[in-house]
Amino acid sequence: MQAKKVFLFLFSLLFIFSFFNANAQGYKIKTIVIDAGHGGVKPGAKGSFSWEKDVALKVALKLGAKLQEELPHIKIIQTRKTDVDVDWYRRAEIANDAKADLFISIHCNSMPKGNNYTKGTETFVGAYRRINEMDAGLKENEEIMKDKNYKKQGAYDPTDPEEVILLSLYKSLYRSKSLALASYIQKNYTEVNKRVNRGVKEQGLLILQRAAMPSVLTEIGFISNPEEEKYINSEEGQAEIVTAIVNAVKQYKKEVEN
Repeated sequence: MQAKKVFLFLFSLLFIFSFFNANAQGYKIKTIVIDAGHGGVKPGAKGSFSWEKDVALKVALKLGAKLQEELPHIKIIQTRKTDVDVDWYRRAEIANDAKADLFISIHCNSMPKGNNYTKGTETFVGAYRRINEMDAGLKENEEIMKDKNYKKQGAYDPTDPEEVILLSLYKSLYRSKSLALASYIQKNYTEVNKRVNRGVKEQGLLILQRAAMPSVLTEIGFISNPEEEKYINSEEGQAEIVTAIVNAVKQYKKEVEN
């Protein structure tokens, strides 16, 4: 209990600092953290010939390289650069420690066996709903919830009123910025890349709940769909995905910088 109170206190201080920094006159985006979902012994969803962790890593690394090329004054940080398992809480911690201005997590979507026709892209922002109120098709929390150290890692408890109030207040201040970035990403996916638009959604994703900055988790396609699996593994497909996100960051940057 004491550890939880210390966490909440430090988290609130970080929130206050980040909020005022992000709204200061002359604010500029200086640091972006890119998170390749899953990794190592936590491979994520499986397609007919590929794993989510591998596709996410390739796209994340290409995204970082293109952002660095087109926005050279922005520092780019990857939560992982190889096939390793980075703890879920450590991913947001990396972004918080770097005082990042944006957190972008790359994932692949999947449907249960027998459904290989669902396709499209969707981008999520954090929300504070109970776990069992979430979309049944969303799997991003499953590996985290199975972690035997989940509770020991100071996990957000949606049944604790104190945490709900603090974290809901915190996230609401970044909600509009997160939604803006997510909307730009989806717009580029669908209007430029001509992908199926599954929209921008708010979900209680644990990976986003600790990020002290505008943050999104983008599902770049369904690895369970043979057509999309080929697309998200191809050089052309990955190039289109990366360009869509880079253009979204540029549009978002233009909107929020004073």
